[in-house]
Amino acid sequence: MLNVDKIREDFPILKRTVHGKPLVYFDNAATSQTPQIVIDAIVDYYSNYNANIHRGVHTLSQEATDKYEEARIKVQKHFNAKEAYEIILTAGTTHSINIVASGFTTLLNEGDELIVSALEHHSNIVPWQMLCEKTGAILKVIPMNEEGSLDMKTYHQLLNTKTKLVFCNHVSNALGTVNPIEEIIEAAHKIGAAVLIDGAQATPHIKPDLQKLNADFYVASAHKLCGPTGVGFLYGKQEWLEKLPPYQGGGEMIATVSFKKTTYAGLPHKFEAGTPNICGGIAFGVALDYMNAVGFENIATYEDELLKYGTQELLKIEGLRIYGTSAKKTAVISFNIDGIHPYDMGAILDKLGVAVRTGHHCAQPIMDYYKIPGTIRASFSFYNTKKEIDIFIESVKKAQIMLS
Repeated sequence: MLNVDKIREDFPILKRTVHGKPLVYFDNAATSQTPQIVIDAIVDYYSNYNANIHRGVHTLSQEATDKYEEARIKVQKHFNAKEAYEIILTAGTTHSINIVASGFTTLLNEGDELIVSALEHHSNIVPWQMLCEKTGAILKVIPMNEEGSLDMKTYHQLLNTKTKLVFCNHVSNALGTVNPIEEIIEAAHKIGAAVLIDGAQATPHIKPDLQKLNADFYVASAHKLCGPTGVGFLYGKQEWLEKLPPYQGGGEMIATVSFKKTTYAGLPHKFEAGTPNICGGIAFGVALDYMNAVGFENIATYEDELLKYGTQELLKIEGLRIYGTSAKKTAVISFNIDGIHPYDMGAILDKLGVAVRTGHHCAQPIMDYYKIPGTIRASFSFYNTKKEIDIFIESVKKAQIMLS
């Protein structure tokens, strides 16, 4: 059982007010809030051992290097990657996807096929479209259905010997749908295709076991996991990371440099050119420690309670429709009310102290499927409460009266 009142004390931002109202923060799918222990780790780095890593013999550099590499091992252990060097520390999910997409430029031929799901965030669509433009590969789409789930029968029909790469999010950011990635990975591997899973929305709620999943690539961001913005990771199986060329050239990713020829460093440094977000990487490790102390089973159980309660109460509002009704969901509710534009609802909720996300959530193909401009999205975290949901529900009702 979670002691939510105690947990909320760990997050200083939850004490603030917005427009004179206590903050109700339901935009966790965009960015989670940061506990004091992570903020303290950031302050500690800049106060006590701010230095560049891997290159210095002096004490500060060695301390920073040790802390940074400890964070890499924390990520490895948390996600059960086989080796620490299979974890590339990046600027976040989008950066991670682009590293893989850029690398596949040298591995694809005209007429090769890539498969993407209809539920993707733009960051897991646009890089692959760019890749197809460069290589002549063909992008195919797993369709979705009315409840916001993937049409898996069509997926199996799309797979063939020309399929080289399949990419899919673990959880939809717009709808909360948990996709059947185990089936997706297994089927792709049977015809020799690689699989990249976007775990940005899954990792705050689920603790994936990368060796068990057997995905070739898995990506996520720290700022969804109570960590800082501007840092994340790319997991890749060693054999795939060795096949891909470096994404960027510069310092750190080299073994030797001359004007005749440069040779590249081994993993993971081959993909980590330049000075990284040292402080962010260290804080990411602290955030994972914090969330593991809370416990992911506890988080999942509690957030499911919030999801059920929020869904039940919202459906009592006349004219309200929820998008994304799959049986397997994380704590995200995407909805609209008849005759009300999502932006207008979001603006009034903000005046009442409630933070939600409105728009297409960087998932425009989903909105096109439903023939809507966007949705109002409330996304819950383990530090939210049913009392906050009650405030949210009353605020939605007030906004509905004002906008009708």
